[in-house]
Amino acid sequence: MLLWMGIFFILPLLVMLAVSFAGRGTYGGVEWTFSLTNYAQLFDPLYLRIYGRSLALALATTTLCLLLGYPLAYSIARAPVRWQGVWLLLVMIPFWTNFLVRTYAWMFILRTEGLMNQLLINLGVISQPIELLYSDWAILIGLVYGYVPFMVLPLYAAMERLDSSVVEAAWDLYATSWSVFWRVLLPLTKPGVVAGCILVFIPSLGAFITPDLLGGAKSMMVGNLIQHEYLVVRDWPLGSAISFSLMALVLLGVLAYFKTDGRLDRFEGGG
Repeated sequence: MLLWMGIFFILPLLVMLAVSFAGRGTYGGVEWTFSLTNYAQLFDPLYLRIYGRSLALALATTTLCLLLGYPLAYSIARAPVRWQGVWLLLVMIPFWTNFLVRTYAWMFILRTEGLMNQLLINLGVISQPIELLYSDWAILIGLVYGYVPFMVLPLYAAMERLDSSVVEAAWDLYATSWSVFWRVLLPLTKPGVVAGCILVFIPSLGAFITPDLLGGAKSMMVGNLIQHEYLVVRDWPLGSAISFSLMALVLLGVLAYFKTDGRLDRFEGGG
């Protein structure tokens, strides 16, 4: 296992780290001259706007997936056992189709002559088509659609192991619906919430296909920026610096969360 991880995970990361400190060749490629210029460029206002948009969309995607996925996972976990497999199958069916194909389907749904505009016109909500495609809203819809199963599955795993007698005891003690959720359900399903948020937030932050197809050139995210630096500008060192910085920041954020969460749990336990 260590050999496999070393060759296919650690070694590529070390190569990318080394390239991030190199310089761009005259015609692309890498010039092995040590420089911090690539990391200094990360603070360019243009790049900072792209980072901000990516972070905002990733947070919005995670929040919406949690709001949609939590009641869905709870309903599946509390359904009769013979139906749980059916509902889980329906959640996973989209994975049977290529993600690129599903994203193209959303382009047909959201375009000016698409299903969404035609439905709104027929319902009398709007009188003329509105621009839904090639916007941050289109990206958000595509990201939520693509990653909501990653939220539902860990939440279901946490809720399926939940002892229903604990919830019944809360009701017997005259707890309100909000108290049952906030003080019983949410703490007991916290591992599933954390796992689902991580599984949704990280790929949403580095998404490439969805922003490229649904957002167009006006809504670039970090994933599109990295692709642009590698394949269009052919500035591999800067692309490596962006990639490595993004990965490092996400890793540090996750580690900081778990460390702080552990301290809070010890504090609450001591209280």
